[in-house]
Amino acid sequence: MASACLPLLLLFSTNTINAFTQQSNLLVNSVRRRQSAPYWNTIGFLSDTYRKEAHIPQRLSSTTDDDTSIIIAGVEVPKSTAKPLGLLLVAQFILFLGVGAVIPTIPLYGKAIGLSSAMNGLVISAPALALLILAKPSGEYADRARKPAMMWGMALIALSDLGTSLASSIIPLVVARIGLGAGRCISESGERGILADLASTIPALRGRVLASQQAVLALGIAFGAPAGGYIVEMYGPRASFLCVTVAALLALMLYNFLPETVDPAPTLNDEKDDDTPIAKVDWGDLLKDSRWRRLSLFEVGAKFGYACKLASIPLIAAQVLPGGAMGAGALLSAAGLSGLLGAPLGGIFVDKFGSRNTLIGTGVLSAAGLMAVPFALGAQDVGAIPTWALFSTSVLTWSLAVAAQSPSTAAFAQEISPEGSEATAMALPRAAGDSVYLFAPFLLGSIADMAGLPSGSECFFAGFCALVGTAAFAVL
Repeated sequence: MASACLPLLLLFSTNTINAFTQQSNLLVNSVRRRQSAPYWNTIGFLSDTYRKEAHIPQRLSSTTDDDTSIIIAGVEVPKSTAKPLGLLLVAQFILFLGVGAVIPTIPLYGKAIGLSSAMNGLVISAPALALLILAKPSGEYADRARKPAMMWGMALIALSDLGTSLASSIIPLVVARIGLGAGRCISESGERGILADLASTIPALRGRVLASQQAVLALGIAFGAPAGGYIVEMYGPRASFLCVTVAALLALMLYNFLPETVDPAPTLNDEKDDDTPIAKVDWGDLLKDSRWRRLSLFEVGAKFGYACKLASIPLIAAQVLPGGAMGAGALLSAAGLSGLLGAPLGGIFVDKFGSRNTLIGTGVLSAAGLMAVPFALGAQDVGAIPTWALFSTSVLTWSLAVAAQSPSTAAFAQEISPEGSEATAMALPRAAGDSVYLFAPFLLGSIADMAGLPSGSECFFAGFCALVGTAAFAVL
């Protein structure tokens, strides 16, 4: 996998300055020529004028007459694909440095302002409301143009995390987290769409392209999580949200230099082509296909594990691991590093064995990791292995499995998505999974607060739900 990702990043780094200069000049010239044009959606306008001047096609083709290529994993990759992909990976790495800093902080922040585990779960689930409501509109918006969705969404993420850092009670905190969900929904729809466009130009490497994104995200979290734990110990939980605000603003700046990969909707100055209808897809029609139903059920089960990671694992880790919050951050950092192994393996398995088989295998392994947590916590030290090491092994097993699972989930969705409506279609299983956040953190927190249950019982429950989702995907 390193051989697949490294050339992309090296290619990006050697061409960054020239690309930024050329694109900046292009945007300035385009704006000067159209100063008298009516004002509309500034970000969309800049994206569209860049696309037209740079002759970016509606669907990136795998080869062009004047394009040069590089060889990655024995496959010829056009630079028109490699360069935007490299820029996207760098922007995502920066963003997830900030996200990593926040992950061990969210439940600790709730505790710091006096929230119970159940109320803490309510705060964590707040973004899911916006994610669920805006999933389909965001997908349709991103199918018209990727960049505006990515940039407006990222701006809202930055604003919402700033609001989170300033919140002092549950009401403004919940409002800020709902805003975060809205920003994520809009931005991620564009990100999934542009990644699908880029991956479609090199189908032989689809799994590894998707895995490269997951590996970059894992690397960002691996570096960001221990930094977040340190920041919490030194400056308090609020400071970590300022870190992700800065990271989101930097990612927003880099997104501005990505090409638009779909034709924008006609403007007042454009002639409408009646022969080119805008493709739309209805979720009800998609759900008539058993593949979309199975994938949606799988996502529902899998999201219980992610809710457990946010609501329960940091709290357990802070109690069990040496170092408190810093120990929890170190565990989440190790989980990110395990993703550097899991994501490449998942990409290779997708390309070799297919996305369906990879989904089933990783789903079973991730469920087993979470279901083992209460047994690890309840066991006495096994020889020279302390209890906290057994707990960490269970968590790392889950993180390794879900890292391998992510490329297969995205690949399966891309394979069955109707052309021209990829973002809208792929938002369906994502919305089904995100709906779990409306109640799962609260439910898991309530299980954790129940007297008489073994420590980590909420993790067992989350793992069981993941296992049920995997079984539904395999047999229905």
